[in-house]
Amino acid sequence: MAISTAVWSFALVVGLLTLTPGLDTALILRTSMLGHAHRAWGVVLGVQGGILLWGVFTSLGVTALLTASHLAYECLRWAGAAYLVWLGLRMIRDTFRGGHGSRVPDAAAPEGVDSLLGGVRQGALTNLLNPKVGAFYVAVLPQFIPAGTHQLAMGLLLTLVHIVLGLLWSLVLIGCARLLHQWLRTQRAQRLLDRVTGTVITALGLRLAVSH
Repeated sequence: MAISTAVWSFALVVGLLTLTPGLDTALILRTSMLGHAHRAWGVVLGVQGGILLWGVFTSLGVTALLTASHLAYECLRWAGAAYLVWLGLRMIRDTFRGGHGSRVPDAAAPEGVDSLLGGVRQGALTNLLNPKVGAFYVAVLPQFIPAGTHQLAMGLLLTLVHIVLGLLWSLVLIGCARLLHQWLRTQRAQRLLDRVTGTVITALGLRLAVSH
């Protein structure tokens, strides 16, 4: 397989994956709709930073431990599920507290603060605690590394393709969300958004917990 063919083929696969609605999409849309532009881009950077680490680990063979060790995979899976359920339930809980409908839960930053760093932490944690991302890279990335190429360099190139596509799609998501920001300025609308997003995130956490 030629390098150009590998790049375009991988771009097609991860492009379809990027367009598939999931946890990252829900977090980016919700944060941006609330008018937290810095935090929304922080979430984007955190997610893409997580993808970069998964790509590096896979190219180095480290993430093969997830597939080789059932215990390692299970520990990461349960940690990720617990974090998602906590994040979703906390988001829902805060909507029942007067005046807190627009809060953005984060363990290390003041709630409601439009913090770039807080978004980075949230995005990175969400991505790195999802073992399915690691399992995807272990299963898919090596198939697009042509024989005879430098494994780490080629793995990083393919990972950067994924990151670029993710950034472009995030730009579209944030742009669309900003159009709805005016409608979401009311506390009632913010509470509705948080309850829907919190429910989705909790459901994804429970799904991760029961999946194998």
